[in-house]
Amino acid sequence: MRHRNRDYIRIYVINLMLKTIIFDFDGTIADTLDTMISIYNKIGPDFGYKPIHEKEKVRNEKLQKLFKEYNISITKIPFFLFKALREFNKKIGNVKPQKNIIETIKKLKTNEFNLGILTSNSEKNVKIFLEKNHLTNIFDFIHSEKNVFGKHNSLRHILSSNKIAKNEVIYIGDEVRDIEATKKVGIPIIAVCWGFNKKEILAKQNPEYLADKPGDLIHIASRIRY
Repeated sequence: MRHRNRDYIRIYVINLMLKTIIFDFDGTIADTLDTMISIYNKIGPDFGYKPIHEKEKVRNEKLQKLFKEYNISITKIPFFLFKALREFNKKIGNVKPQKNIIETIKKLKTNEFNLGILTSNSEKNVKIFLEKNHLTNIFDFIHSEKNVFGKHNSLRHILSSNKIAKNEVIYIGDEVRDIEATKKVGIPIIAVCWGFNKKEILAKQNPEYLADKPGDLIHIASRIRY
């Protein structure tokens, strides 16, 4: 489903010659929300964080507001992430892909798009997941970033290091912060509605496209390729 609230969206569509698609991992490809909340509730108290009891409430809020509500100190985030990713590694073998996303990714690769991953998870965990789901040779690059609010800088680094032009790339993510990051960089996004944030809060951020189901990614990418 295409979002049409901004004039510059038409400029993107006219000028976009899509060659590269960058995916978020947690929530977009892998169904990790329940696992992440479980890990958070297990180790969060060690950092003074309040437990999460309502998953749906979390899905309806921006990350910045959640940090304030659950007493999450940004200065402690690197230490929390280090411990959380070690816990996640113990559970990665049980993490399932989002429904129909594997088939969608393979179809996009068959259509000769270059595919990459930008994630806050560890590269090790992502590679274990990809191998388990027979996606080992599908992605051209994996970039792991540890700064929760620094995704825009990581996107710039990916574009620069891989020599990707802004009019040749689109990002696919499931959070408000993904939309905010792409706006800072100046590239379009397909915001997916099956991950961390719900459709309603994603739509308020005016992403270029909204996808209700993985199959929508194929239709959107095909329409804007040339």
